Amino acid sequence: MKRVYGYVRVSSTDQNEDRQVISMRKAGVEEKNIYMDKQSGKDFNRPQYQRLCKRLREGDLLYVLSIDRLGRNYEEIQRQWRILTKEIGADICVIDMPLLDTRNGKDLMGTFIADLVLQILSFVADNERSNIRKRQEEGIAAAKAKGVQFGRPRILVPEDFGEIVRRWENGDMTLEEAREECEMSQATFYRRLKAYRGNE
Repeated sequence: MKRVYGYVRVSSTDQNEDRQVISMRKAGVEEKNIYMDKQSGKDFNRPQYQRLCKRLREGDLLYVLSIDRLGRNYEEIQRQWRILTKEIGADICVIDMPLLDTRNGKDLMGTFIADLVLQILSFVADNERSNIRKRQEEGIAAAKAKGVQFGRPRILVPEDFGEIVRRWENGDMTLEEAREECEMSQATFYRRLKAYRGNE
């Protein structure tokens, strides 16, 4: 008996998957057969996608809203498409691109057109992933040029750090007291102490 599945992917936990889920329901996919991952499309090491692949059988139908929801790596999209359609024998329907519906055009011409469209769209998805990474790098570089600090804020050494170190070394205060006076963790205190001694 042919079963119908849907696959939904968003890149991060704060992105909304509603549009994809609504499309799956409209296509007649039952809620229990919708598999969703919230992670990058750079590869296919995604838990729900892997679970879905284990469930798919010959003659089953898989819906995805668009090819970039399946993935964003050109070669991997091509490989996974072959696994799903050739090795498993399932059909795939890309809702936003009717030409990518393996139920239609099973003849040589239909297969050729579908393969051509798949190559173009998976190339576009992969190219967009590269552009996103490039834009992120440019954004970070621009922010750094403006003085924006990334990572945890650097803990400043108090002006009387030398005096605190001297009192600690003389036994006038414990390490815990010296650390609290500087508002530092023990590891940070020792790092600053090493730098201070190196500068003496």
